[in-house]
Amino acid sequence: MTLTDRELQRMRDVGIGIIRAVGVDTGGCNIQFAINPVDGRMIVIEMNPRVSRSSALASKATGFPIAKIAAKVAVGYTLDEIPNDITKETPASFEPTLDYVIVKVPRFAFEKFPAADPFLTTHMKSVGEAMGIGRNFTEALGKALRSMEDPKAPFEFGQPITESLQELLETMKRPFDGRIQVVMNALRAGATVEQVFEATAIDPWFLDQLVLMLEAAREVRDASDLTPELLRHAKRHGLSDAQIAKLRNLSTDVVRGVRWALGIRPVYKAVDTCAAEFAASTPYLYSSYDEESEVPRRTKEAVLILGSGPNRIGQGIEFDYSCVHATMALREAGYETVMVNCNPETVSTDYDTSDRLYFEPLTAEDVLEIYHAELAAGPVAGVICQLGGRPRSSSPRP
Repeated sequence: MTLTDRELQRMRDVGIGIIRAVGVDTGGCNIQFAINPVDGRMIVIEMNPRVSRSSALASKATGFPIAKIAAKVAVGYTLDEIPNDITKETPASFEPTLDYVIVKVPRFAFEKFPAADPFLTTHMKSVGEAMGIGRNFTEALGKALRSMEDPKAPFEFGQPITESLQELLETMKRPFDGRIQVVMNALRAGATVEQVFEATAIDPWFLDQLVLMLEAAREVRDASDLTPELLRHAKRHGLSDAQIAKLRNLSTDVVRGVRWALGIRPVYKAVDTCAAEFAASTPYLYSSYDEESEVPRRTKEAVLILGSGPNRIGQGIEFDYSCVHATMALREAGYETVMVNCNPETVSTDYDTSDRLYFEPLTAEDVLEIYHAELAAGPVAGVICQLGGRPRSSSPRP
């Protein structure tokens, strides 16, 4: 979002040079860079000659199956010989272009390791991640934070701020899990983008996006009525019904009821890898408060399967295995399967695992909207709320 075309091209050139120097003739390869925005100095942070968690994220973000394509290339295919499963028209050599924004939020588990250093460095400390897709950055960020299934993750626009502005600016100097909430509180307390940038070195573009969310929240709080225009504006900037409810001192159910009564509901767009230049034939969908829905019609009864969200320690494989095998069993029984999940690392969010995939948070608001969209598309037999493991609030096994 903040790199110049020249910087992006230089990364591509250096990336190809690294691959050639290491001797990776085929397969997935993950290279991570850092660029100093002051002088443009570029550093290679790491290079993995294999597919990784980052490869899974890139695959789900673009709809481009990196591991699958890498396997075909390894056995002798060339990219121009491999068709793109999403469009059915373009080959794999057609570079993905996006007309949406992806935000990834890592999930940490420092509460399970009280002796661990909670500050974030170049060490990998996250245990999983969630991903949000939106038509703009604020919409995608709001979804990604809701996807964490942590009540402290979404912004608390109405909660009193107990620290002084100076204390907040001092706290945010070192990265830690939850720093983005401290940054938002500092902006709420009157900090300027320049002050936050000086304390954190977070690019001002991203800080401006947080200011947009804060301005939308303040408009909701100060308005005399919840008008259709105001509600749509708030939803397009990633505010959930629960956040709007707290700002208006209402219940979430009341806000949802008002929104439905005004006819303000999300539409669903397809991830197509080519910025809508070609139609997507695989229903890989995300919500947006836009105009036109791209949910395909169907005649078969469908069953919705709710995935497990961001990984928890020791649970990811179990939940994912259960969801995928539920899809297989339901398909054998004659149902269409609809997967709902927000975790890019799972097989359940592969676009070809189920008949259609909604990459969405697993909150009541988002699931109800998906259910409404699927009812409009065709008959729905039911919803499976959990498969495998144990209730999410329970403690881990000994």
